[in-house]
Order: sequence, then C-alpha cells, then structure tokens
Amino acid sequence: MKPAMETTAEENQELNQEKRGTSCCFECCIKCLGGVPYASLVATILCFSGVALFCGCGHVALTGTVTILENHFSTLPSDHALLTHVVQLMQYVIYGIASFFFLYGIILLAEGFYTTSAVKELHSEFKTTICGRCISGMFVFLTYILGVAWLGVFGFSAVPVFVFYNMWSTCATMRSPGANITSIDSICVDVRQYGVISWNATPGKVCGSALGDICNTSEFYLSYHLYIVACAGAGATVIALIHFLMVLSANWAYLKDASHMHAYQDIKTKEEQELQDIQSRSKECLNSYS
Repeated sequence: MKPAMETTAEENQELNQEKRGTSCCFECCIKCLGGVPYASLVATILCFSGVALFCGCGHVALTGTVTILENHFSTLPSDHALLTHVVQLMQYVIYGIASFFFLYGIILLAEGFYTTSAVKELHSEFKTTICGRCISGMFVFLTYILGVAWLGVFGFSAVPVFVFYNMWSTCATMRSPGANITSIDSICVDVRQYGVISWNATPGKVCGSALGDICNTSEFYLSYHLYIVACAGAGATVIALIHFLMVLSANWAYLKDASHMHAYQDIKTKEEQELQDIQSRSKECLNSYS
C-alpha cells in the first residue's frame, strides 16, 4: 500500500504542475492579446490593402492607356512624347508611394504597440517620456497632411475613370438596339479635350465603328476596370489614414494623461515619504526627551 500511495502523490504533484503551466501559458497569452493595438492593426491592414490596389492597378492601367493612345489616337510619337514621359514619371512615383507607405504603416503599428503598452502599464514602472509624446504628436500632424494629400490623389484617380466611362457609355449607346442614331460615324470621342494629348495630335479623335473596336479591345476593358479598382484603393487609403488619425489622437491623449498621472504619483510618493520622515523625527525627539 505504501508504494501505491507514494505513486499517487507523485502523479498528483505532476498534474498540479501541468495545471500551473497551462494556467501560466493561458495568462501569458491573454496578456499578449491584451497588448495588441487592434485599432492600429485594422488601420494598417486597410492602408496596406488600399495602397497595394492603387499602386498595382494604377501602374498596369497607365501602361494600357499609353498603348490605347499610341494605337488609336496619336500615330506620331512626337505627339504623345510628353504623355509617355509623364506616365513613366507617375509609375516611378507609384514605386515610391508603395515603399513609403509600407514603412510608414509598420512605424504607425509599432507606435500603436508602444502607446498601448504605456496605457496598459500605467500603474507600473513604465513611464512615458517627453520624446515619446512629441513623436506621437508628430505622427498625428504627418498623418493629417498625408490624409489631405490622399484626398487629392483620390480625386485625381477619378479623372481617368470619368474619361473611360464616357467612352464606354458612348460605345454602349452605339450598340444599343433602341438607340435612334442616323449616322454612327457622327458619334466621336476626342481625347484632346481632356488635355491628354496636344491639339495637334493626329487623329486625336475616333468615330463610329473604329470607336466600337477600341471598346472591344482587352486594353480598354482591363484599363477601365483597373482604374476603378485603383480609385477604390485610393478611397480605402483615405479611410485608413482617417482611422490612423483618430487612433493616434486618442493615443496621444492617453500618453498625456499617463504622464500627468505619473507626475501626480511621484508628488504623492514624495509627500508621503516626507510625512514619514517627519513622523519618525518627531518620535525620535519624544524618545530623547523621555
């Protein structure tokens, strides 16, 4: 009976240790999940998605647009040389935008982790510094500027959608069986009026069946839908930056309150220490008199 009792005690001890280990792991996981800045994480994912859609779709759509113009609206290279240069420049800008926002999103997510830790550990040894609060304020200002800039990008990305929609609706009107059209050749699309190419470009406009052929090409179909997706990506990026701005503003306010709370706790601790020193001195004086 004695060995059996010893074995049972050892098994119970092992079970208790396993339970303690499981409990510690669970508490550690809960603590880690509690320190995740979910608002910043959602904003980062939305920002990455919007920028990826805008940059990727915009890059391919610009290449398709140049192909359409070269094949149908501008036969001389000198007429669309400026447009080709601008498109190449915009594609390089897209590369820079993608790289910048990839780094900026990671930095803002890291800042979210920092401020969340600062708030969660408000009553511990963790203390926010003036430098940390200044960096948070700088991110608020920079995100505001980027949000205003992306509003302009969103409006600019809607321009090619408008141009392609006009062409698509014109082609749909020509193909409509109920349309009362006397002469199909009288229906034209002139891209020169949009300032895409110069007024001296030849032919500059396409009419009738030639216009219908353009609308049936894969370049037109792909570019049109990619511009729509790029415009949606720009809108998603604007929403993400607004979300970031709200999160950063709240985090900055939390850090400011945390610093004031720490200052109050320091003053309170000093006063309590001074009071204890005074009480101890008074007791020493009483003891010396007695």
